[in-house]
Amino acid sequence: MRVAAIDCGTNSIRLLIADIDGANFREIHREMEIVRLGQGVDKTGQFHPDAIIRTLAAVDKFAIEIAKRGVEKIRFCATSATRDATNRDLFIYGVKERLGIGPEVIPGEVEAALSFQGATRDFPATDGPFLVIDIGGGSTEFVFGTTDVEFAKSMNIGCVRMTERHFTGGDANPGQIAAAIEDIDEAIAQAAKIVPITQSKTLIAVAGTATTVAAAALELRTYDRYAIHLSRISAEKVHATSKMFLSSKREDREALGYMHPGRVDVIGAGSLVLSRIMLATGATEFVASESDILDGMAWSLV
Repeated sequence: MRVAAIDCGTNSIRLLIADIDGANFREIHREMEIVRLGQGVDKTGQFHPDAIIRTLAAVDKFAIEIAKRGVEKIRFCATSATRDATNRDLFIYGVKERLGIGPEVIPGEVEAALSFQGATRDFPATDGPFLVIDIGGGSTEFVFGTTDVEFAKSMNIGCVRMTERHFTGGDANPGQIAAAIEDIDEAIAQAAKIVPITQSKTLIAVAGTATTVAAAALELRTYDRYAIHLSRISAEKVHATSKMFLSSKREDREALGYMHPGRVDVIGAGSLVLSRIMLATGATEFVASESDILDGMAWSLV
């Protein structure tokens, strides 16, 4: 069966088209657009009109790709920003007009389960229990389990939300970093009341923040998802990379060959979230996975 999954987060919208036959998975097409749908949502509680326009323009592109490739089933999930926006109906109606289906505004627990399914599929159960960390634009999911999700918690410490909350006005300064650390650590502590974050055998981190940190740690000249997938990044490299992103000038981050233009402004905050999670869990390394919620959504269609 040929399926399409669309994941619309706070920072990016992504499309995966795949053929799935039993346990066989063949990727046909994958693409991402940085649309910053969650622009200002943390402060205003609403989608900015420009953000809706940008996102629906990306949906138009995806609709053409889906029609061209003969997709049989589609699933469209919207996450943190859409959960929080009081005017989400404007966005939902626009998607229905273009795709004939409405986006599912999924709760954090469903988001966590789909991320877990996508992230752990490449690992034997003997590598568990797993802690899957999904740092998105608006929220970060903490998911623990071996073959199935046993504990999960979603916290509002995504890279866009933390940037808008703490790192406005250009390059980060020590006071902003200290305030962000306090905010992030408090959220991690809340998650740890529900999720046993120190008890996993393997820590897997998914989504753009984690894979960009991996690209930096691997000293890649350009973004290479095949080099990044299943790479093991030490905690020391995570901390050093986060410090580098937070202390560098915008133009220096822009010049990095592996850096997506849409992540330049938010990678400092995102990498800080990952760094604080590594400290809190006591993990010596994380495994970077290019398989995530999008892959979990595709599998859910069959």
